[in-house]
Amino acid sequence: MTKGNINVSVENIFPLIKKFLYSDHEIFLRELISNATDATLKLKHLTGIGEAKVEYGNPRIEVKIDKEQKTLRIIDQGIGMTAEEVEKYINQVAFSGAEEFLEKYKDSAKDSGIIGHFGLGFYSAFMVAEKVEIITKSYRDGTSAVRWICDGSPEFTLEETADKTDRGTEIILHIAEDSTEFLEESKIRELLLKYNKFMPVPIKFGTKTQTLPLPEDAAEDAKPETEEVDNIINNPNPAWTIAPSDLTSEDYMTFYHELYPMQFEEPLFHIHLNVDYPFNLTGILFFPKLANNLNIEKDKIQLYQNQVFVTDEVKGIVPDFLMLLRGVIDSPDIPLNVSRSYLQADGAVKKISSYITKKVADKMTSLINENREDYEQKWNDIKIVIEYGIVSEEKFAEKSDKFTLYPTVDGKYFLWNELVEKITPSHTDKDGNLIILYTSNADEQHSYIQSAQDKGYEVLLLDSHIISHVIQKLESSKEKVSFVRVDADHVNNLIKKDEPVISKLNDTEKESLKKNVEETIKDKKFTVQLEDLDSSDAPFTITQPEFLRRMKDMQATGGGGMFGMGGFPEMYNLVVNSNSEFADQVLKTENTEEKENLIKYALDLAKLSQNLLKGKDLTDFIQRSYQQLKK
Repeated sequence: MTKGNINVSVENIFPLIKKFLYSDHEIFLRELISNATDATLKLKHLTGIGEAKVEYGNPRIEVKIDKEQKTLRIIDQGIGMTAEEVEKYINQVAFSGAEEFLEKYKDSAKDSGIIGHFGLGFYSAFMVAEKVEIITKSYRDGTSAVRWICDGSPEFTLEETADKTDRGTEIILHIAEDSTEFLEESKIRELLLKYNKFMPVPIKFGTKTQTLPLPEDAAEDAKPETEEVDNIINNPNPAWTIAPSDLTSEDYMTFYHELYPMQFEEPLFHIHLNVDYPFNLTGILFFPKLANNLNIEKDKIQLYQNQVFVTDEVKGIVPDFLMLLRGVIDSPDIPLNVSRSYLQADGAVKKISSYITKKVADKMTSLINENREDYEQKWNDIKIVIEYGIVSEEKFAEKSDKFTLYPTVDGKYFLWNELVEKITPSHTDKDGNLIILYTSNADEQHSYIQSAQDKGYEVLLLDSHIISHVIQKLESSKEKVSFVRVDADHVNNLIKKDEPVISKLNDTEKESLKKNVEETIKDKKFTVQLEDLDSSDAPFTITQPEFLRRMKDMQATGGGGMFGMGGFPEMYNLVVNSNSEFADQVLKTENTEEKENLIKYALDLAKLSQNLLKGKDLTDFIQRSYQQLKK
């Protein structure tokens, strides 16, 4: 057996850093600003505990571009470094000064907001720079400023310098020829707003002009004066870092528009996240108006680590059904070099996802309890999120009865227990199953709704794109419950009638009626069945097998593929009301042509009510109707 040490070739480190450290070179600015932030927050902590005998003041980070010199500078007023610390923190690749600091002050600095972990962030500078300089001076008395220079090779120079007299660090990037885009003011502004918009230390980038107020005794035609002021590009105290008790509704709306300046519509409500055990997590989630739109733009939730932007691809942290929301999640437990594979495997991330799910469920419950009327008014705009959650998240589904509404076609809203109490026992079949009638399109299925209501039944309006999946989930989780659409094949059989309908025709007449209809129609899509319905019901009613129709709906919304099926066949039941006057008329009509015309006309009317009369069939029906008017 042989033992030894792995030999890492220093000459190969920088090319690897340049090519593979981060997938996107623009990350370098985020990393350097994060380092500057850490340096500032370290000083804040040390002055706070009395270890640093200096005035903390109001430090800021400054970013400067010099196109002529082809340099980009990041300047902080933080803790600074001595020559020995430069040797320790810069010349040792992957040695994290932030990690060491947090370990040293683990009892007092755990909430300091310090970001760094792996000690690699500084080296991202070499992805865009051919040479990097560091000019730094420690906060400690009696220390000299030093200058460190490296051109991307393993060699460096380190010497004392008189160029800096105040504490802090200046990083000077000599931008490489293939990265000159980072000398453009618009590009740097874009990156600062993307990654550093909510950093906890003010960031200055250039200046801006502000108008001074006119004195009270100014002349009417006096023009106000202007002055140049520092342009602070970030908000160091975003809403999610503030206690909810210190925020108003207007504060949340202001923050929403700060996140999404091009979004003009107000969100419906917000959820403020705040947990410190067993992991750290803060954030604010907003519910936009969604209606039935599952295609709304996703990836609108931004992930931060200690106020540093990480990504807006939060799949894995945020449950799928909440990807339709907007807002911010901030957790120091998620690394800056986050990847999807990491998210899928990490235990802490899974706990975060579960917590967010619970928090949203709790918020829904409190909203409906606090203001039921307002919640009902917002239901159509939030239901797609709730229904998606019921289908995809078991823990969410278990809590959903407390806040999921079931609206009727008459505009009434029921929670599950309220609905069951309302329709039991009138909607119970002979086997004791609770039958819930619903429509997915109140206009197209109006005649069926009217028929059900005439019999005294409640009809729910369940019209989202994924309702078939929701119904399947509910039927599997509720005992002895079935959902039946009002135009389904067995609506008339499933529900108990207070008074049984007496048949007007004998068996021979029924057989003759069925034969006449079948011989006239000759369409294999239709299965003719006779039922003894109320005489006021339609003579012909087209229904579809509930299971087949539901499978077609699920396939249309992405669920059919799980069964390995292609297109489902067109199959319908033609229910003939044997107690209708029309049935008597067909049996009494002796002329074969007249009898067939009667049956075809009734069939066309039934097709029309189900939106099945199209193309040539619809044109022929209209022409026959005009001819009938002439007679």
